[in-house]
Amino acid sequence: MSRPVSAGFEHRLKTQAYAAGFDLAGIATLGTPATTPHFDDWLANGYHGEMAYLERGAELRRDARRPVEGMVSALVVAFNYGGTQPEGPIARYARFADYHRVMWDKLDALLAWTRGEREGVQGRAFVDSAPVLERDLARRAGLGWFGKNTLLIHPKLGSFFFLGALFLDVALDPDDPFESDHCGSCTRCLDACPTQAFVAPHVLDARRCISYLTIELRGAHTPEQAAMLGEHLFGCDVCQDVCPWNEKFSREATEPLFKARPELAAPDVAAFASMDSAAFKARFGDTPLARAKLAGLQRNAAAVAGNVRTT
Repeated sequence: MSRPVSAGFEHRLKTQAYAAGFDLAGIATLGTPATTPHFDDWLANGYHGEMAYLERGAELRRDARRPVEGMVSALVVAFNYGGTQPEGPIARYARFADYHRVMWDKLDALLAWTRGEREGVQGRAFVDSAPVLERDLARRAGLGWFGKNTLLIHPKLGSFFFLGALFLDVALDPDDPFESDHCGSCTRCLDACPTQAFVAPHVLDARRCISYLTIELRGAHTPEQAAMLGEHLFGCDVCQDVCPWNEKFSREATEPLFKARPELAAPDVAAFASMDSAAFKARFGDTPLARAKLAGLQRNAAAVAGNVRTT
């Protein structure tokens, strides 16, 4: 059974979130996501490719209360990671230490603060670590709308931010959901995608997305897939780069741990070919690049080298 908290708690909790460094904070009541039918259709069409974990956790994703028993509310946060950095073969979010630990530590600290306010409160922090439709939860918490490139966009921050959530077993007054859509007739993100990965506005076929092809896909590329990478080694920011909201509102990251490392902002792509596992772990084991593993990066680097030779 959920427990009430003292008056004004929601405001104090969000104030603590901003003090911790988060750029946006809102509260949502857990329940059935409005996007569930769209998610089910997306899976049915096979747009998730080889990401079988999305199918395995589909039932839990259909109700945000199910991943952790007893949770009823969520503090949802956004953390800017710096959309003003120059373009490069590595997506901007992967140019520094893995963001998960940074955000988990901050959310765990917020949970400790919550317990100081109300003894016995139970909660759990999530950062891409649970079968939860995070974008849906963030929209319900008032943090933005779904862009045509499927990313959450905030009218004063753009979309270069991470999402996280602190689930709590207390009933909180939710913020108003973000109901409006500010994309209008703009199709820059759809038009700019180098692989035409968008089946329609708001619908991404991950199997054609460079981020999927360089990170989530395992095994060898087909010749067509290798060509689709262009000069991208890990991830892709193209659909964000061209977004007017990012052109106007992106800003540098203020979190010191999100400062781009020179070897990731301007990497020597060819160096991955001769790198061994020990060197890769020492240099990049604490970064998002570890998800693709050395074998994946070497595969990507070979594709990039081939693409550069043919241009």
